Amino acid sequence: MEAKKDIRALSKEELREFFVANGDKAFRGNQVYEWLWHKTAHNFEDMTNVSKGTRAMLEANFVINHIEVDQMQRSKDGTVKNAIRLHDGLIVESVLIPTDTRTTACVSSQVGCSFNCSFCATARLKRMRDLNPGEIYDQVSAINQESLLYYNHKLSNIVFMGMGEPLMNYDNVMKSIEMITSPEGLGMSPKRITVSTSGVPHRIKQMADEGTKVNLALSLHSAIDEIRTKIMPFNKKYDLASIKEALIYWYHKTERHVTYEYVVWEGINDDKESIKALIEFCKIIPCKVNLIEYNPIDDGPFQQASPATINNYISNLEMHDITVNVRRSRGKDIDAACGQLANKSKDTV
Repeated sequence: MEAKKDIRALSKEELREFFVANGDKAFRGNQVYEWLWHKTAHNFEDMTNVSKGTRAMLEANFVINHIEVDQMQRSKDGTVKNAIRLHDGLIVESVLIPTDTRTTACVSSQVGCSFNCSFCATARLKRMRDLNPGEIYDQVSAINQESLLYYNHKLSNIVFMGMGEPLMNYDNVMKSIEMITSPEGLGMSPKRITVSTSGVPHRIKQMADEGTKVNLALSLHSAIDEIRTKIMPFNKKYDLASIKEALIYWYHKTERHVTYEYVVWEGINDDKESIKALIEFCKIIPCKVNLIEYNPIDDGPFQQASPATINNYISNLEMHDITVNVRRSRGKDIDAACGQLANKSKDTV
């Protein structure tokens, strides 16, 4: 028996056409579309302004592959981590990160990851599949509800920094952003969304060509090819020269700054040459640097550099008028911090 199609794969126009083809009015498609996205209906029975007969017809033809929050953990610092169960039993993780003034959703784009960064827990999972737009959208919707529940205000920002490489699931990520920012969806401003990539040059250019209004962040960690390839082996394919070219293209097309995410590790990139290389890389286009606190995933070779080394990075970057911030990790006690998302639910398929 052929599996039913996820109804959220249909556009509004396709929904309208479906109803006309089944002897109903086209506007019925508008109603159902609103239930699916703006009202985030989990099942057809939720659609209370649609007749029982119409709901039965939808049930006979389609499914809504909605996510479920399988497990929720709250950190002592207020961070919330969701283990999200997908319709096929696979699990990904997403995080709500609160500050005094805003709440940020860190969402996943793949089950596992397409890349193999040796310092990241997610990279140790094989990539099982891409998330579809509805599954990404649902993560944001769930965190928005948690933000309202725990912090009494709507979600402020979204970062694609969870499990997976967003630009290796390009079409689905962009479709999810389209719905997140649409008045027919969550209506969030694209300026409050950041797509973080380890560096997929042709997709960075495509984002620029398509006029995407979101912010771009690059997970850099070294501006020296030899070091970067050692810790991020895919750099052999997408090397720094090709990434530089793509970033220049991005800036010329969008006139928007890029954020470089950078972890400093003891004995890996804590030397003068690494600092100098980063400074030169920052001269390519207007940018800022986020120095990110490392969150160990085992007792391996990656250890946070000393405070003196971090301060040396800061002083050298500031000396060259490069904006630099130090990002302290949140949710470490529940493995919700950057690089720690590893889908540890024991019943994961």
